[in-house]
Amino acid sequence: MSEFDQKAKNWDADAAKVARAERVAEAIHALGGDLSGRSALEVGCGTGLLGFALRPHVARMTLADTSAGMLEVLREKIAASGLNGMTALQHDFTQGPLPEARYGLLCSLMTFHHIPDTVDALRRFHGLLEPGGLLSIADLDAEDGSFHGPEVPVHWGFDRDDLASKLVAAGFRDIRFSTPYIIDRETAGGRRRFPVFLVMAERA
Repeated sequence: MSEFDQKAKNWDADAAKVARAERVAEAIHALGGDLSGRSALEVGCGTGLLGFALRPHVARMTLADTSAGMLEVLREKIAASGLNGMTALQHDFTQGPLPEARYGLLCSLMTFHHIPDTVDALRRFHGLLEPGGLLSIADLDAEDGSFHGPEVPVHWGFDRDDLASKLVAAGFRDIRFSTPYIIDRETAGGRRRFPVFLVMAERA
């Protein structure tokens, strides 16, 4: 059982995570404009907090994760909601051949810093989007490793200029940043505030 499987049952009980997802969804809608005709894919969806917040704005929502525990909670939520057009999928889009499906919006929230090869991931995300499709990544600004602790093997956030350059190299254009949320949390060095950026880019 993975760390995320263990955390799944209580994930939605954290009001800060719920608020973060809602703020990011609002920012995606604000930067992306009319999304009503777009099919959306969320990579690393967890229990679907972002996907549920975005669902009123898109045509269909596919929510993908590698954690069976998270997806179990997500499927229960979808069934209880009675919403149509929401599909839970256990899949790692950073590995293996890409599926045939293409999307008008690909989004992720606090997932990108867990992906080892982000350059390859951006190329894959480009391949999953239809022409003119939108990519939206919400994650941590560059930090000193305090967020998870320096012993945890993740990226220590991202420099916006460097990420923008990598997006261009992967085939994206019209790159825009905003700061929809700030995480306030206790760390080994005391309480810290960690800005969460949202970057929106269009598949060229």
